[in-house]
Amino acid sequence: MIVTGLSLETLATLVGLVCVLRAFRLFLDFRRVLASIHHLPGYRTIISASSMLGHLFPPIPLFNLGHDHFWLSKHAPFAERGLDIISIATCWPKATGTLLIADVNVIKDIVWSRGGRFPKPLELYTVLAFFGKNIIASEGSEWKRYRKIVAPAFSERNNRLVWDATTQIMLDLFDTVWAGQQEVVVDHSVDLTLPIALFVIGAAGFGRPISWKEDAVVPLGHQLTFNDAIHTVSQNLILPLLVPRWVMGLTKHFRRTRLAFDELHRYLTEMIHERQGSQQEHNHDLFSSLLSANDNNESSKDDVKLSDSELISNIFIFLVAGHETTAHTLSFAFALLALHPDKQEEMYQHIKRVLPDGRIPTYDDMPSLTYSSAVFNETMRMFPSASVVPKLSTEDTTFTLTDANGTMKTVVVPKGVELELDITGVHYNPKYWEDPFVFKPERFLGDWNRDAFLPFSAGSRGCVGKKFAETEAAAVLTILISRYTISIKDEPQFAGETYEQRKARVLDARSKITLTPTRLPLVYRRRT
Repeated sequence: MIVTGLSLETLATLVGLVCVLRAFRLFLDFRRVLASIHHLPGYRTIISASSMLGHLFPPIPLFNLGHDHFWLSKHAPFAERGLDIISIATCWPKATGTLLIADVNVIKDIVWSRGGRFPKPLELYTVLAFFGKNIIASEGSEWKRYRKIVAPAFSERNNRLVWDATTQIMLDLFDTVWAGQQEVVVDHSVDLTLPIALFVIGAAGFGRPISWKEDAVVPLGHQLTFNDAIHTVSQNLILPLLVPRWVMGLTKHFRRTRLAFDELHRYLTEMIHERQGSQQEHNHDLFSSLLSANDNNESSKDDVKLSDSELISNIFIFLVAGHETTAHTLSFAFALLALHPDKQEEMYQHIKRVLPDGRIPTYDDMPSLTYSSAVFNETMRMFPSASVVPKLSTEDTTFTLTDANGTMKTVVVPKGVELELDITGVHYNPKYWEDPFVFKPERFLGDWNRDAFLPFSAGSRGCVGKKFAETEAAAVLTILISRYTISIKDEPQFAGETYEQRKARVLDARSKITLTPTRLPLVYRRRT
């Protein structure tokens, strides 16, 4: 058979030749990558774990690490090689070298560097820029502009507002949803913690208080509640990047996701218009800072400004980052306390000593409620929201560190190599944390290595909402444990499992936008 002057055999030969040449080129590029990092020990795979195929394929030796590799492996890859920097070299979609880092001194050098030596690789944050540019998916002067706008909102005055809003939300939960119940069963803890965290960021960050009763009702003009819309969007952020909009109408899941994105955009627009038309003073919250930067009538020519898309995108990012990370961490904290009733009792007794009359705690009590903060910190150490923080080296440089034998080593870092700051690797590094797999909140009650604690990242790009999250979590944990005990729900299908099996099942987690618990079935019993 002849096809446009070529036989099928000839065509097949040409295609095969092109494939061979392409494979040979990838092989040569791969060799050059290995030479550039001086064959630093580590992983060698065909496809990149951060690529689309890397997310789709399971872990296969020499082929793919799997997208959850860094969370699942903890510090083990470094311990096996005796050095807290190892390499990853991949062939596809292009030959790439990456350095995986779990040494705190090297990480400090990176996060505190100046002159744009180690910026974020912004192409990895495309999924977070769906509505437009924002503080997370930005670098350099653009990021500084966003930071200048929002930083004043995260003040001591706002922290007090966070505590008060959180207290009211928890008391409202007890007095309405849980009223009259001695025992409350929640089949998945995030069904409780996601609304709590969303209500807090809504009230303290955006002046949008939501009651538990209101959240159960879809408002007029909408098809989803605000909670349902933002939760569905956060679980399916990547879909609109992969699937054309017309395809989003073909399946029930796609249609609901498309609806959630549309509904969330409508909610955000309504929030903006409602605040712009409000006569109330909201001068100190995050929403006011963002809106003021978008107001061309009130801002002077020297003020930093936000476009309409930047306004929507930054509101979206703070809502998602401000509620999902805290919600998931609180869920893990509840589960850890349920699995360790001795620690839960120790926390309860500590709260009683601080609040002997049983009164509702205030923000002024937070410095004394050290065990509540310690539980939250230990949970973030064991279950950091992000397993790695990606960076890029814009110049040839070197890192110096000691290996497992105490010998000084120099690691060559070529320009263009990707760097992964391995948060989980640091948090489970026995050099910094004794018994890293053991839940020990008390490790945060004395002196501890702050350089080796990175749940909010570190350096100039550290999370601007750190104190917001810490305040919210301390209030939630204190109020809940002072009134309820937490235990794991008994289920007949798991009747024969050992403690270790139960622990592994309950604490199972997967990386999505943030580290997400698979399923945490818990029981809350009112104290008598």
